[in-house]
Amino acid sequence: MGLTESTEPADVVRRQYLASAAGDLEALRATLAPDVEWTEMAGFPLAGTYRTPEGVTSGVMEALARDWEGWTAHDDRYVVSGEDVVVLARYTARHRVTGRDLDVRVAHHFTVRGGLIVRFEQFVDTALVRDAAR
Repeated sequence: MGLTESTEPADVVRRQYLASAAGDLEALRATLAPDVEWTEMAGFPLAGTYRTPEGVTSGVMEALARDWEGWTAHDDRYVVSGEDVVVLARYTARHRVTGRDLDVRVAHHFTVRGGLIVRFEQFVDTALVRDAAR
């Protein structure tokens, strides 16, 4: 079984990162449970909890693409414990208005059940993101 068919938590999360990097929102939505809870950290420009696959892609991914050129989450290291997947990653992008570059470390916590992401929580130095947008 390959990455595209696997329901193993790390494989599901990896598919989400690949879809995001490719700008394939349909493939990204396919990794999310219908009742997904996707939380962007307090202080982050898009802070809050988004629900439904469509809510996540329109409220987060499409908004990031509007404000940032080349927004990418580079997944570096996976730590897996059952249905929990923590990914140590890096965001890179250039703000469309300020022209400032962003390069910041981030941690993402995913919960995967039944081959779908049911919960996501972001941890990032929000001051670095804010400063690039000013």
